[in-house]
Amino acid sequence: MFGTADPVGQTVQVGNFYLDVVGVFAPKGTVGTVDFDARMYTPLSTVLQYYTPSRFARFLGQRVQTIYVTVADPKKMSDTIDQITLLLETRHKVSATAPDFTITTQQNIITTQESTTSAFRNLLAWVAGISLIVGGIGIMNIMLVSVTERTREIGLRQSVGATPNDIRWQFLSEALLLSVIGGLIGILVGVGGAWLFGAAGTLKTVVAPSSIFLAFFSAAAVGAFFGYYPANQAAKLDPIDALRHE
Repeated sequence: MFGTADPVGQTVQVGNFYLDVVGVFAPKGTVGTVDFDARMYTPLSTVLQYYTPSRFARFLGQRVQTIYVTVADPKKMSDTIDQITLLLETRHKVSATAPDFTITTQQNIITTQESTTSAFRNLLAWVAGISLIVGGIGIMNIMLVSVTERTREIGLRQSVGATPNDIRWQFLSEALLLSVIGGLIGILVGVGGAWLFGAAGTLKTVVAPSSIFLAFFSAAAVGAFFGYYPANQAAKLDPIDALRHE
């Protein structure tokens, strides 16, 4: 706002009133979507006197809704909470069983966020599991149709010396190829989407290398698991019946 000049002593217009700058906080950065470097702090009396819309609202609004307390020694956190609780109960004239206020620590906020993140992670895991099952069923159906359409080919290969194990590995390899290609496409889309989300938004996205390997091997495992049944069915075909198939 003031370029390279010292802000202290300068005047800023807030609404219809001019306020003097008496200090500048050290840079704090952005947490989530809150930019703490874009905030202005004024005395409560100034807010009540100049920025409350009416005298009636001013009369009702002369109360503090939130108080931030900093504890110098984290080991005294519990004692500080007890002292604040007793003080507010005394001033508000309420009992400990029915308080009209709540006390929240940063650890409570972190715990809540961790539980929310854990629930969201579990939900995504279930969605991913269901997606893998659906994709595996799709691969199995495709391979079963392929076995049916290529029955004469299977019989011809068996007639020139291919063993059931050769036929099984042929179709199992095709199922693995389908799933691996799909997994690679999914990895490219996922990494690209995460990069675009991070570049376009304010939240930073991080792609863990372990998640890439997990996605790749999960796709390969799904292909092997759901591709084994069609491959086994192809290996069990009788060469004579396969050659006669129309």
